[in-house]
Order: sequence, then structure tokens, then C-alpha cells
Amino acid sequence: MKKYLLMASAIFAFSAETHAMSETMTTGYTETKYPIVLVHGFLGFEQLVGVDYWYKIPETLQQDGAEVFIATVSNTNYPEVRGEQLIEQIEEVLAITGAEKVNLIGHSHGGPTTRYAGSVRPDIVASVSSISGVNKGTVVADTLMEWSDNSEVFGDAFEVFISGISQFISFASGSDLPLAPVESVRSMTTEASIVFNAAHPGGIPDSECGEGDYEYNGVRYYSWAGAKPLTNILDPLEPITIAFSQFFPEGVANDGFVDPCTSNLGMVIRNDFAMTHLDEVNQMLGLHAINETDPLTVFRTHANRLKNAGL
Repeated sequence: MKKYLLMASAIFAFSAETHAMSETMTTGYTETKYPIVLVHGFLGFEQLVGVDYWYKIPETLQQDGAEVFIATVSNTNYPEVRGEQLIEQIEEVLAITGAEKVNLIGHSHGGPTTRYAGSVRPDIVASVSSISGVNKGTVVADTLMEWSDNSEVFGDAFEVFISGISQFISFASGSDLPLAPVESVRSMTTEASIVFNAAHPGGIPDSECGEGDYEYNGVRYYSWAGAKPLTNILDPLEPITIAFSQFFPEGVANDGFVDPCTSNLGMVIRNDFAMTHLDEVNQMLGLHAINETDPLTVFRTHANRLKNAGL
């Protein structure tokens, strides 16, 4: 039975490719000491109907020396469940590469997922980098769960809707991992995040919009985030981020799903990029604000940052 989209054959092929590229590098700009593992967020996937979640990001990082792997966890579930799935895949990567640790980069709900892995298995995680992670929750989840809890009609409709999307993504992407759609949304509420952060405090800031510990229990923590729900009118996905941005109070910066301050973790690279929640992973197909840093450049620069930190 196939347990992950990141199957052994795919990992070996990917690993062989990255090693080959690394051997011909002249700059080694992104050649980190430990492999990089990318972890998708809520309703995420590796590839869906021909679209890569991490569009051109693995290839860009590999070009200058990084070893890159794409983890696939349940597209909806508790971060603890997703985190345990991730740990199994990290162990596979370590077995294949011979590395002692990995650098985790998680987007959105991938933030708490990677943080869980770093918290319970710091022996195999060198760093956790959170991209617009729901590290202190999001008003979007708060509002949806409040509506769901207070209205049986809305609650039933919401469960059917979100379950349908989650099941479709699972089917279309070839995953058989367990799903928990409503529970996944609830795990991203402010209330649930407080409980999760008490158990896994690494990198979490004490202040409302400050930085957290740069290193905790031997694991380095980093974060960055966008702060614009609209950046390119040609992007067909931006109506989604624009719609969800209406959940935020007037004047509160957001990327369409997350308030940048609540995403802060460890060393905050920036939390005000002119990027939507989807721009941050170079979606849709690389469309982003023409006057902002290319998301691919942000990833390359961060890989170099990890390299210079000895990670």
C-alpha cells in the first residue's frame, strides 16, 4: 500500500539528481549541510492536475547545490498527526542521504507540522523555517469554527464542503493518508494554537509581533510571510485570498489567510513581503507582484542563510 506521495523510487531519483547537480556546481550558493525538506500546508499536495505546490522551488534550490525533498502529509489533519507522518519521511531521507539531520521548511499549516517534528525529534532536525505559518492561529479559522459551532446548518454545510475538497485533493493526488478536515481547521484557531504552543514552544515569540528564540533545544527557527491579499490581477487564485482577507479586522495586514504578526517564529526574516498566501510558494505558476522580490529569490537567499549558519 502506498503510504506517501514521496515514494522510495521518487526519493532515490530526486536524490540522485540533486547529487549530480551538486557535483557540477561552481557557486554552491544553496548547498546546505543538511537536506532541505519542504512541507505543504492545509489542503496541500505535491502535485495536483499537473500543478506543483512548490512551483519551481525544488529545481531552483537544486541548481546551486541543495538536496531537496518534498514531504507529503495528510492534506487535512491535526499538526501532531501530520508531524508524525513527517518524522517517518525524515527518517527515510536520512537513510537515503546518510545525513544526520534535515532543514524543514513548512508553509501555512506546515508551520505547526514542522514545529512538531522539531519539538519531538530535535535529534534529526537542524532547523525549522515557517512560511506564513499559523503559529498563533488565524482569524479565518476562528471565524469559521465560531460559525460552525453556533449554527448547525452552517456546521453541516461547512463539513460537507471542506470534506469534499479534502477528499478530492487526496484522490486526485494519489494519497491515501487519513483526513480530518474540520479538526484541521479547528487546530488553526487561536485557542487551539495556545494549547499547541504550550506543548511545542520552540521559536514562539512572547510578544504580539516580536521574534522568538532563534535556537531552542538545538533547533534553529526562522520565519517569513507576505502581507498582501492582492498582488497580481492576472493571478486566477487571487479571488480566494481576497475573499478570505475580509475575515480580518479593517487595517490588519494579512496575506489572505494569516496575519503576519501571528506567523512570526524565531528569527523573522520579513513579515511584510508584498505576497499573498499563495505567492509565498510561487503560486499560481509564478505570478506575483512585479515590484516585489521573486519568491524563488527568497528561497535561494534563505538556503544560503542556512548554509552560512552551518546548517
